[in-house]
Amino acid sequence: MLGYMDYVQKSFYLATKWDEDNSYANLNATARALLDFPTPKGLKMNVSSLSSPNFATSYTMASLGVVDGSVSYLYSSRSLDNVLNSGAVELKDAVIGYRDLKEIVKPDDPRDWEIWKGGVRVDRRDTLLYGRMYLPASTLEALYLRRLAPTRQLKISAVSNSRLPNGGTILALLQQNNGKWCTEYLYSTDVALIGMRGLYNFGFDPRKALPKTSLSDHRKIAGRFSAGMEVYYGMLNKSGGVSTGFRYTTLPSNTGSPLTMTLTINPLMGHFQASYAVKAGKNSVFCSRYDFNIYSYESDLVLGCELWRRKQTVSAGVTEAENTISETWQPDSFSTGGEKEEDVTGVLKARITQNFNIGLLWEGRYKQLLFSLGSNIDLKRREQPFRTVGIEIQYNS
Repeated sequence: MLGYMDYVQKSFYLATKWDEDNSYANLNATARALLDFPTPKGLKMNVSSLSSPNFATSYTMASLGVVDGSVSYLYSSRSLDNVLNSGAVELKDAVIGYRDLKEIVKPDDPRDWEIWKGGVRVDRRDTLLYGRMYLPASTLEALYLRRLAPTRQLKISAVSNSRLPNGGTILALLQQNNGKWCTEYLYSTDVALIGMRGLYNFGFDPRKALPKTSLSDHRKIAGRFSAGMEVYYGMLNKSGGVSTGFRYTTLPSNTGSPLTMTLTINPLMGHFQASYAVKAGKNSVFCSRYDFNIYSYESDLVLGCELWRRKQTVSAGVTEAENTISETWQPDSFSTGGEKEEDVTGVLKARITQNFNIGLLWEGRYKQLLFSLGSNIDLKRREQPFRTVGIEIQYNS
């Protein structure tokens, strides 16, 4: 389940028209969401509130042998009227699952962000501030996010903990995103790391005007191919790295099954990773990921799926006895006839590795509460196959 502060940050991106999926860092976001989902351990409760359109608070308490928790605060200069409480938010917005990428659009003109009063420019750039204190460990994490321009954003995150080298670390990230391509420049105080990464989308450029016929042809394009690269170097440990990646994903105009394919390669480490995710139906997603190292010949295969449970109603025109509401699993069918698609009532996630480690997660809503119930199972440990079992409950007002 998406944490409340992560949900608020996502709402900030939507309000300020920032496409977080158009980034090399999120190239494999779909595979990670379907195969690397965390399962709760023990009991965890989260109570959050948007006390005003600009200010949010969240309190977390967990029990796993010992009791610990956290307190977090968030401020946004942009009013976040699109943030909903746990009883109103749609599960598809609260659950991390298959990423349906949208068409890239032309960024706003910088002049559209200007506000003038009496010949004086009075506009201010949108800013998000976030802080979280973990107790009793007294670990502190913070985030500073500022929109510098329609195509540019600055993101600074920090962690303070006495157990970390130098007492903590700071990561600064400058992002430039104009739709057609996105570049990011980063610096981390940890080993004085500097780096650059970029993502390029082939095909249509939203910044260039097209004739009406060309625009009509573009809207018929069913998929988008992207390629990216990352280079980084640690000045203190005198070591660096490089990776490259490719992604093909279908777009909303696609009439077939939505799918996403990715391939990432790290030539220095001799490692490559390939993933394939497909929506087999309206309520089911299947994903596979294969890792291989050409130096050690080690490999890893992970399979996973995501099943959505929907509430369906029968439209008018049928007998009164048939006009009932039912909750059914329909992993391979699409809405047909008089059925009307309603909100998602639950999501079941499952994964299995080649070592027979199984992860199960059920996410849903009970009245005004969001919950996640999950377990990790090791089939090789027949005496105690359940490694972890837990439940997480969220209430957002």
